[in-house]
Amino acid sequence: MPCIARTLIPRRLTGVLGACLGSLMTFAAHAQAVLPAVAIKTAADGVQTYSLSLQILVLMTVLTLLPALLLAMTAFTRIIIVLSIVRQALGMATTPSNQVLTALALFMTFFVMSPAINEAYASGIKPYLDGQLAGEVAIDRTIRPLRKFMLAQTRETDLQLFSKLSGKPQFATAEDVPLSVLIPTFMTSELKTAFQIGFMIFIPFLVIDLVVATVLMSMGMMMLSPMLISLPFKIMLFVLVDGWTLLMGTLAASFHQ
Repeated sequence: MPCIARTLIPRRLTGVLGACLGSLMTFAAHAQAVLPAVAIKTAADGVQTYSLSLQILVLMTVLTLLPALLLAMTAFTRIIIVLSIVRQALGMATTPSNQVLTALALFMTFFVMSPAINEAYASGIKPYLDGQLAGEVAIDRTIRPLRKFMLAQTRETDLQLFSKLSGKPQFATAEDVPLSVLIPTFMTSELKTAFQIGFMIFIPFLVIDLVVATVLMSMGMMMLSPMLISLPFKIMLFVLVDGWTLLMGTLAASFHQ
């Protein structure tokens, strides 16, 4: 009897899976017959519009690339690096947690990027959704505010370096810089700026660690960890000067337009 049960269960499971697979194939064939995968309509003025299925495909592709775009084209990189350096300077490896720092960095990114995002939506995305612009023109107008933001934060020396690495000549205007050159240049400049800000923040906490370590050594307490004694003083100093407010204000002010 157990052998018969072990034989019937796989057969029943195979039959159920086969029926589900057949239903999915039938539904997919019916959907393909009703809604074509790609349908492009050309108006009398030459403007091309795409079918809803293609728009959904493009939207899903953009969503998969959204984390990379967030890191590469916004203020998120600088903010999250500075917040991580501050946590390290305080001597707390897990407090605040990564989730808290990421959430704070995201909100700060939206705050800093809100002018560029609003301009991109008003000039590119909204007209396209209303059917007033073609896809190519909408993409160009959407990216233009982001290009302006990235160029404002990019160092000229970094731009020259990546222009040389790409093998392209010097660009006459900022509009001639392609995204393939602008994005790595922007990220390199952001890394340099983030470490500069982090270095300036790290110095006061380093001084506290040195003072505490020197006092403990002079008292002969070499077995006592200086980090254990300096941590409350660093937290007290950070709270007394309202460190989080100063840090957020400094980060927001560091993005010049």
